[in-house]
Amino acid sequence: MRARAADHLEALSLEIERKLQKALNSNSQRLQLLQQLFADIALKVDDRARDVILSTNDDGIAPVDEREDTRLCFYEILANHFVKVPESGRRILDLIVQLWSQSFAANIFALLFHRWLFEVPLDGKEVSLRYSSALVQGATNYLLEEVALVPDQLSKISVQAGRGLFLLLSRFMLFYDQDYYVIELTDQLQKLKVEPVLLHYLSRLTILQGLELRMSTSTRLKACLYSFTSPGGPTYPTRAVRHAAWNTLDLLFPVGRYPRHVISLFFRLLYPWYWPSSCWNFIMTCVKTVYYYILNLIVSSWENMRRPNHQRMHRD
Repeated sequence: MRARAADHLEALSLEIERKLQKALNSNSQRLQLLQQLFADIALKVDDRARDVILSTNDDGIAPVDEREDTRLCFYEILANHFVKVPESGRRILDLIVQLWSQSFAANIFALLFHRWLFEVPLDGKEVSLRYSSALVQGATNYLLEEVALVPDQLSKISVQAGRGLFLLLSRFMLFYDQDYYVIELTDQLQKLKVEPVLLHYLSRLTILQGLELRMSTSTRLKACLYSFTSPGGPTYPTRAVRHAAWNTLDLLFPVGRYPRHVISLFFRLLYPWYWPSSCWNFIMTCVKTVYYYILNLIVSSWENMRRPNHQRMHRD
């Protein structure tokens, strides 16, 4: 069984080599062939191929029933195979080197040789730098977590490539740590001065409801929202912004909702010059509430009166 699995992996390697050679010999279809090859090695392994290739632990892959992730792609198997049998991958690597300037070449290299680069000795610093640069370029869209989030592996490549991976990781760190995302969002909110944009942000913050955050991050977000609830002069939030901030604050942090409003009311009472506008807004809100309540009663009564007449007409 072990030899049979190795034969199948060698056959896959020969097929990849054949397609790369065909792309190298064809100027007109080179991009299309590389794109197709990339799609092929990124495909999920079907059940029949799993039974044949993963029948043993020959290539460092755990049996199917022992793997937490049932989604396994061809490049994962091949990447392990090239580490175990470096000679099988060198022919493919030589062809990829000749196609460096082509689209998808770096991506194919990153998928097939991301493990090989860290575990197989390389010939000289120039070769290491070339391969490492291709890995950084290929990891822009793929393998970021496997490559850039493993510190022990970064020490095995050149300093320049390691710096590139760190820069790449910092660009996408927001997608890996939700606290970083909320912190950056909070800082962005505090810089906004345009009312429509700020209202849009505040309305979309409801998506954070139920998100588990560190205490420091949660307090930071709560303080940011609370800062938009204070009335004042022209540089202070408008009434629409204050109400939107209150709604978002109460939705995301329902605990302590009423004490917050009481404290806010107390501090507003300390500034008598705000009383007239506050009283006027309160009266207008009450009038609108009563008006819409009465209007709703009239519409409901009208609908109730029409319904029996409508039913009586149908019976007649």
